[in-house]
Amino acid sequence: MALTKEVMVIEGGRSFEKVNKILEKYSKAQDALIPILQEVQAEYRYLPEEILTYIATTMDIPPATVFGVATFYAQFSMEPKGKYVIKVCDGTACHVRRSNSILKKIEEVLELKGDEKTTRDHLFTLETVSCLGACGLAPVMMINDQVYGKLTPDKVGEIIKELMEKEAAKI
Repeated sequence: MALTKEVMVIEGGRSFEKVNKILEKYSKAQDALIPILQEVQAEYRYLPEEILTYIATTMDIPPATVFGVATFYAQFSMEPKGKYVIKVCDGTACHVRRSNSILKKIEEVLELKGDEKTTRDHLFTLETVSCLGACGLAPVMMINDQVYGKLTPDKVGEIIKELMEKEAAKI
């Protein structure tokens, strides 16, 4: 199947135009599936099911193969993530330095209840990870690509509130 320049619309009013550009970049090479999925996720902040099906059809790969890769690797998400992905380390060093209190403070500030991991406005997603590799700075969290160390609940609250204010100023 040839890539089309036609703009197809999917849920949320998004189109396949950006996906087509990513696919063209890799010339539909099947061994480029992971980099293609990485770029699609960077664009949409997750891998929408409709796009995975489109990628499979366009690349002439069984949809089960594409979905298998997307669900096998932890780096991929099938659910929408926030603009800011907060990863709180719960490795041994962070855990003994009370990373749980950091996690609870973030949940409180973001008003996340129960199993909620993403705020309703899709601005923040909260995840717990086994290790961020910054044990000397424990407790540690990472927001997107920025590492924050030697955290306290108060310090975390300030960091999150600053990001909220920054986003509110953009409106």
